[in-house]
Amino acid sequence: MIFTRQDHETLAGILAEAGRREVMPRFRNLAEGEIREKRSATDLVTEADEAAERFISAELARAFPGAALIGEEAVAADPALVERLADAEVAFVIDPIDGTLNYASDLPLFAVMAAVLVKGEVVAAVIHDPIVEDSAMALRGEGAWLGSAGGKSRDLRVAPAAAPREMTGMMSWQYFPEPLRSKLPGHMPAFANVSSLRCCGHEYRLAAAGNGHFLLYGRLSPWDHAPGSLIYAEAGGHVRMLDGQPYRPAQPTLGLLCAPDAESWQEIRTILLS
Repeated sequence: MIFTRQDHETLAGILAEAGRREVMPRFRNLAEGEIREKRSATDLVTEADEAAERFISAELARAFPGAALIGEEAVAADPALVERLADAEVAFVIDPIDGTLNYASDLPLFAVMAAVLVKGEVVAAVIHDPIVEDSAMALRGEGAWLGSAGGKSRDLRVAPAAAPREMTGMMSWQYFPEPLRSKLPGHMPAFANVSSLRCCGHEYRLAAAGNGHFLLYGRLSPWDHAPGSLIYAEAGGHVRMLDGQPYRPAQPTLGLLCAPDAESWQEIRTILLS
């Protein structure tokens, strides 16, 4: 299947409508019992996550009959769904609210996002910000861009390479296994600034727009990283697993590092893993 620009616009429209219909009306309006823990106190699901995923899945099923629909909350109920990613002719990976902890904390920093996979390869992506109603988007081989609700669009481009002491980045060090988990924070002073937004979608958006030099992730749920990894790569960045292999959502190993180019990727990796 060729995923066209028109298909891409359909996907972006569905995510935007989910933001308007299901996500924003519930923001700062969740009742007691509509926020629940999944694996820990920092891993949450809300009524808004579930309602948005139901809406997105239903709309995608109508627009793209026969496609595999792999939503974060659906996988929480049936982990075997992830196995469809590698071989499905067309699959949609859906994150109804990325940054649920921020959302549940009344912090307006979250995203609605999805990626399209064809035979395991990411070919299209959308990261929608329902607060300002714009979307970072990419099609494989056609670049990455930011589109607003008013129809304006601008290309996205990663930051130029810089010396490590001048680099800023985002790092989710807490999701790595020991002993790496304890070692990573000690390498942060090698850079100008290292932080986290608790929302992969906005971290990828920032980096793809040139506002930051690198991203490092340990836990690699496909709905968190399939959209952003394509957008960052199509914005000119170098995206690789820490072992140097290309990122494939159905076959992750340990750690994903994004950097402006191959040389700076290697330099950052050496610093972080030394």
